[in-house]
Amino acid sequence: MARYQVILAYDGTGFFGSQRQAKSDGLSSSKPRTVQNELEKALRKLGWTGRSVLLAGRTDTGVHAAGQVAAFDLDWRHADDDLLRALNANLPADMAARDVRIAAPKFHPRFDATSRRYRYRLFCQQVRDPLREKFAWRVWPQVDGEALNETAALFIGQHDFASYGTPPRAGGSTLRTVMNAFWQPKDKEWHFEVQANAFLYHMVRRLVFVQVAVAQGKVSAEAITCSLAEQAGEPGRSELPTGLAPACGLTLVEVTYPTEMSSGHIE
Repeated sequence: MARYQVILAYDGTGFFGSQRQAKSDGLSSSKPRTVQNELEKALRKLGWTGRSVLLAGRTDTGVHAAGQVAAFDLDWRHADDDLLRALNANLPADMAARDVRIAAPKFHPRFDATSRRYRYRLFCQQVRDPLREKFAWRVWPQVDGEALNETAALFIGQHDFASYGTPPRAGGSTLRTVMNAFWQPKDKEWHFEVQANAFLYHMVRRLVFVQVAVAQGKVSAEAITCSLAEQAGEPGRSELPTGLAPACGLTLVEVTYPTEMSSGHIE
């Protein structure tokens, strides 16, 4: 019996998030389809008898992943590459195992992680684009790219992000450290890259929504500065707009671990 680490990629469109849901949808006896359920179904076909796989983090309904990390214990008597092929033979078409390797016996993909990196994609177009909008947010009016990067820089460092999300547990800390945050143009889109030690629920989608509002001239960048100052105990006059960017534009790209552990990312 060994503990394995697997890097997963999936199109989140058809999933009710990554984590297994404890309750049904109330309309039928079946439980909502999740990434965890599909991975566990595939593993059971390979002789896995565990109760639950471990995941690096939760992704919401409609959010995608290129570097989600899972771990499980399995009595597998063949090579790692054979396990990779066996998993992919049993996973659905909108999911794939990108890498499988033996991990430390007590490796935990969530609690051992040192950072997570997300990417958000958007494009500016007045007329809808049904094919493109599956993986990116269409916004209009046009955004100011310089304003996007000026606002992104405000989030770098340690801040109380209570205005941008909720903690995993009620009463938990909303203090987070953002190591990197920037926008770059690519293929007629804007891509937001953000890396932090951890994220609050809905934090990335909220960050994007607020930055787009600034870049469209709907609110001043001062509102962001004030929102962070208020949480730091300083007087502020935050007037952040309410709302979240759509889930379709968000992808979990990478989960990083200490140097003695492997990274949840494949270039």
